[in-house]
Amino acid sequence: MRTIFDCSDSGSRAAGLRAAQASLKSGGLVVLPTDTLYAITADPFDAAAVGTLFEAKQRRRNMPVSVLVGSWDTIDGLVYSVPARARDLIRAFWPGGLSLVVQQAPSLALDLGDTRGTIMLRMPLHPIALDLLREVGPLAQSSANVSGRPGASSIHEAREQLGSQVAVYLDGGPVTEGVASTILDLTADSPRILRNGAVPATQVAEVLGVAPVSLMPTDRR
Repeated sequence: MRTIFDCSDSGSRAAGLRAAQASLKSGGLVVLPTDTLYAITADPFDAAAVGTLFEAKQRRRNMPVSVLVGSWDTIDGLVYSVPARARDLIRAFWPGGLSLVVQQAPSLALDLGDTRGTIMLRMPLHPIALDLLREVGPLAQSSANVSGRPGASSIHEAREQLGSQVAVYLDGGPVTEGVASTILDLTADSPRILRNGAVPATQVAEVLGVAPVSLMPTDRR
């Protein structure tokens, strides 16, 4: 059974957030709006729930999911060490459309797929997402679509692809960006953009004090 909550109505939004919390705690999936695209989310500490997320997206575990956080401070408990350049980028772009790949804390019991010791983090700029994240903590997430199909920029596009596999849909209206986040890998000596997206490479390069071309993979320079 799937339930859609219209979050433009205050009563429906409050009910939706309660239902989302209950669903996540019981191992269910929740679709919610972010500033980039709609996301499908699960409890990252529940391996079965994350497995259900992979199944809903028809996605292999060698393509791990990322983590949404509700505050800057949350990342300190998720990573091995927060590089100074990551702090600079967080101050510049969070909440917003920049995802950061860093080393995961080795003792953390997260199941995100085959991450090889890394974790991708983002703080979304959307009030519904932030309200839920601040209530339940970090969430495993991916774009709310079947792998290989376009990301959902509305609840209707997400529902059409994911259907009854998701217990709760939080409808925040069409997303403002409709473009996936920029992904920046900070696990090597030199930062590298893995995916161009909502935050331009020029802006990332300016914060890091490097030339934009230095952020591109070697085969794209």
